[in-house]
Amino acid sequence: MPSSPHPVAPPSCDGSKSGSLNVAVLGSTGSVGVSTLEVIAASQGRFVPFLLAANRSTQALVEQARACRPNWVVVADAAAAAGLAVADLPAGTRLAIGPEALDDLVRSPEVDRVVSAIVGAAGLRSTWAAVEAGKTVALANKETLVMAGPLVMRLAEQTGARILPVDSEHSAIHQALRSGTPDEVTRIVLTASGGPFRSWPRESLVAATPAEALKHPTWSMGRKITIDSATMMNKALELIEARWLFGVPAEKLGVLVHPQSIVHSLVEFVDGSVMAQLSPPDMKLPIQYALSYPERCPGPARRFDFAQGMQLDFEPPDLTRFPAVRLGYEAAARGGTAGAVLNAANEEAVRGFLDGALRFTDIADVCARVLDEHPFQPDPSLDDVRRLDAWARQEVVKWAVV
Repeated sequence: MPSSPHPVAPPSCDGSKSGSLNVAVLGSTGSVGVSTLEVIAASQGRFVPFLLAANRSTQALVEQARACRPNWVVVADAAAAAGLAVADLPAGTRLAIGPEALDDLVRSPEVDRVVSAIVGAAGLRSTWAAVEAGKTVALANKETLVMAGPLVMRLAEQTGARILPVDSEHSAIHQALRSGTPDEVTRIVLTASGGPFRSWPRESLVAATPAEALKHPTWSMGRKITIDSATMMNKALELIEARWLFGVPAEKLGVLVHPQSIVHSLVEFVDGSVMAQLSPPDMKLPIQYALSYPERCPGPARRFDFAQGMQLDFEPPDLTRFPAVRLGYEAAARGGTAGAVLNAANEEAVRGFLDGALRFTDIADVCARVLDEHPFQPDPSLDDVRRLDAWARQEVVKWAVV
């Protein structure tokens, strides 16, 4: 991965040795953002919350600001910010409003590391600004690379930005890849919990409700990503992300269902060795790894109790019951605009399911139709990506019939 051009030393596990790093947390009120603030609070001054940004959750943002006292808070949605007064914020914390203000602050030379945790396609804009400014980006917003992977990675190479994964699967891969050279890698395998419907028959999935889909067996996440886990669309998007993040062809990528969510991904090398990263399911570990990289430091993540027994199960995904995974393989292999269209269609389909306009099984079916019908472009510009993102959303709304 490209290195950062900024003259910022990697954070020492003793913050007093190399100074603190200013962190911008984009999407601070979401599940990843909240975990990031826990990591920062436990860092003994290695990391400082410089900027917290949210879209509409102003009350939660104010509470975070009072606890963390950042230099800035940003509310992206101007209407939501209308009821927020500077007097609500602690002394020394300034308020900015709108996506343009967020872009400008992310580019600030005072920002050392950016945690990109805005959910969905909305996270592309601010992540692009951070990469354009040559920042080190802890990337939790997988949609950035799903939508515009080649463009973002090319920009990072040009600016010297460094992109470090926060998704537990991609963090595990990043760690395992340190065991060998790129030429020695035979296969990268992403693990999947299988979600709450792992053992449900296909005919029962048709009647699955949002309440049932939101009961994830091992992870506590936001609503959208929890539904993606239930359909296994999250694994489809992660395949596309891995294709661009690690620069590997689609045929070297695989998926394995692992219900315990302890082995977060695996890398197989040419000699047959398989390197895996294991830890209890806790997002604070990959967040801290991305913030402290290339060092490892003590942190607040959960630990194994090796005095207790443990069982690890693995099985291939059932592509008949979970066809979303097949769509991920297809989009990763095709590249171009396929990832952006699949992501946009899925976001709208998930919204339709949560609103009662689509059945659970319709999510992957509608996504497949939109992906097949879209005017594919093999080498799109960022404007092309945005245009087809909007087109795909309109198509889902048009085709959404229960």
